[in-house]
Amino acid sequence: MSMALVGLIAGMALGFAGYFGGFGAFLLVAALGAVGFVAGRFLEGDLEPGDFFRSRGDRRG
Repeated sequence: MSMALVGLIAGMALGFAGYFGGFGAFLLVAALGAVGFVAGRFLEGDLEPGDFFRSRGDRRG
């Protein structure tokens, strides 16, 4: 699935949530979408758990 199609689906989901559920539903869908995106990146192997827990002074990589 292309990234453009994924973006289209995500935008439509956010639009429906905002229209039918209000701003709170919009934020909930956006937050859950971000969590799903990060989880997908972990499963694909693009991210590692240490990427989030490394200190700012540590510039490995």
